[in-house]
Amino acid sequence: MKALQKIEPAFGLHFRDVPQPTSPAAGEVIVAVGATGVCGTDIHIYEWTGGYESMTRALPVTLGHEFAGTVAAVGTGVALKEGARVAVRPSVVCGQCPRCRGGDSDNCLNHRGIGVTRDGALASHVRVPVENCVVVPDTLPMELAALTEPMTVCAEAVDNAALKAGDRVLILGPGNIGQGCALFARAAGAQVVLVGRNDAPRLGALRRMGFDALVDTGDQPLAQALGDHLADGPFDAVIEATGAPAVVQPGLDVLKKRGIFVAVGIQPKEVAIDITKLIRAHQQIRGSYRSPIPTWRRVVDFLAANTTLAMEMISHRLPLERAIEGLELSRTKTASKVVVVPD
Repeated sequence: MKALQKIEPAFGLHFRDVPQPTSPAAGEVIVAVGATGVCGTDIHIYEWTGGYESMTRALPVTLGHEFAGTVAAVGTGVALKEGARVAVRPSVVCGQCPRCRGGDSDNCLNHRGIGVTRDGALASHVRVPVENCVVVPDTLPMELAALTEPMTVCAEAVDNAALKAGDRVLILGPGNIGQGCALFARAAGAQVVLVGRNDAPRLGALRRMGFDALVDTGDQPLAQALGDHLADGPFDAVIEATGAPAVVQPGLDVLKKRGIFVAVGIQPKEVAIDITKLIRAHQQIRGSYRSPIPTWRRVVDFLAANTTLAMEMISHRLPLERAIEGLELSRTKTASKVVVVPD
């Protein structure tokens, strides 16, 4: 089968002919890929920016960690039946470390990432542990089921922001993570202001989802661009979903005293902040990454209940052979969300 792989620690990706997985081991299944999302992680790996050096020892590796599909084959000891429609959690735990043995596998010390350090879904088939499969309803379109993973990241970020009804939250970055955070923040009863920079297509997707407090900063400083949105004072929470170091301190500057700053965007280099100012304002910075397992069921239910709304996030659907084009559309911010579907 054809697979889009990272083969060396440098810019670029390559389509390669690789063996199609056909014989799952005990406790594993083969998933026929139905749809795979392109995300910021894929772009970082494509560009080979900072933060992904640890995957070097796993190369070559097939990308694609946001995906859903149909179970095509099952290994021994698997209750899931062939034909089941599933979204797949990309974090594969070891089952042997002290955390796993102690019932805390969410914090496994040796986890591997499907599509990062283990072959992923930018191919026709992928082998995964059955425990990573979350059954999705027949009513949920496959391309939307593929967005379960990034939407769990969004749900976790909003949970970490500890939003209450009536809180004001600033979301930095209108990409898929920022969009998902906006949806979950609104569902929590918060007032959402979302910021982008020269981001008309992605802000347009948010507008179609019913968000109107949208700011395109252009070349203005953040506080200046926010203008009237700061008339009621600083924000109760800020969620940083850009992965741009330059926006972190400005985001903290518009956060209220004792407010929570949630960092969810992967940063390509170290970030400088005014730690004394943060201490005196009693502010908190919380990192947010993977979500716990129960969140996946909640997100699947949310997507199933809000299918028409959530479909607005997807701007491009491309076949596997055009996946690199999808990465370019994403990295230039031409696309809101690219989903790769079978040829």
